Amino acid sequence: MKTSPNMPCPCGSGKKYKKCCSRYHKGAFAPDALSLMRSRYSAYAAGEVHYIIKTTHPDNPDYTKEIKSWAKDIAQFSKGTDFLGLTILEFMDGGEEAYVTFSAKLSTGKLKEKSRFLKVEGKWLYADGEFL
Repeated sequence: MKTSPNMPCPCGSGKKYKKCCSRYHKGAFAPDALSLMRSRYSAYAAGEVHYIIKTTHPDNPDYTKEIKSWAKDIAQFSKGTDFLGLTILEFMDGGEEAYVTFSAKLSTGKLKEKSRFLKVEGKWLYADGEFL
């Protein structure tokens, strides 16, 4: 799905996409784990496959060096899913490790996860998550 710059950001911030998560998708670094989590949700909604890959920690169970196959899987999930809403339930900030618990309403059902993020060389990456 192509996300219009003037539409509301899929992350639910209330800002326009161009003033919110789009800047991260274009290369800016998320300043904290919460911003990264929101921008990853928006990336799935917008079909920004390479952003998902770029912001995934190499130790994540889904991480693979088979980028083409991984990108195809992410794109298929993004195209086959409507992202209907994101609710942040808890944010536990830390210097090098942080947690975001969220609920996402998807066309395929509701997803609730406690995500763990690690800061590597000054950049936040999605490490893993526990479904709740």
